[in-house]
Amino acid sequence: MGVSGSGKTTLAQDLSKARGWTYAEGDDFHSQANVEKMRSGHPLTDEDRWPWLRSIAAWIGEREEAGESAVVTCSALKRAYRDLLAQDNPSVVFCELKVPDEVLQERLAHREGHYMPASLLRSQLDTLEDLHPDERGFRVRVQGGPAQVLDEVLRHL
Repeated sequence: MGVSGSGKTTLAQDLSKARGWTYAEGDDFHSQANVEKMRSGHPLTDEDRWPWLRSIAAWIGEREEAGESAVVTCSALKRAYRDLLAQDNPSVVFCELKVPDEVLQERLAHREGHYMPASLLRSQLDTLEDLHPDERGFRVRVQGGPAQVLDEVLRHL
């Protein structure tokens, strides 16, 4: 979990390979309307996000039911969003990626092929509620390269 540009996709792909887990990109669960809204520079509302989050939660539930380990990316910016994802899914563990704002801005300024414009970063940072101590999960400060971040995550898991 984390804001756009925090490295969720890179980490999830690396974790999937390292553990042999199924991987899903949370952005792929968005409706076309959500994608177009973000592409046009408008932040999503809670009403926009709930169906998206329910789709991700259903996917997680299907993996659990099949006894399959998996990793899925999702901004999961608010506690209420994470509660929905974890509800009825006891295996869910959140990994919050923390990246300095200036690094995020730099990454987004140079990212190509993604519908999320850098202009929406501020709205995500303003919405973000850090992982609470009573939530199943941990926080990782993104420092160094992807291999170092993966090693830190694997230590927590």
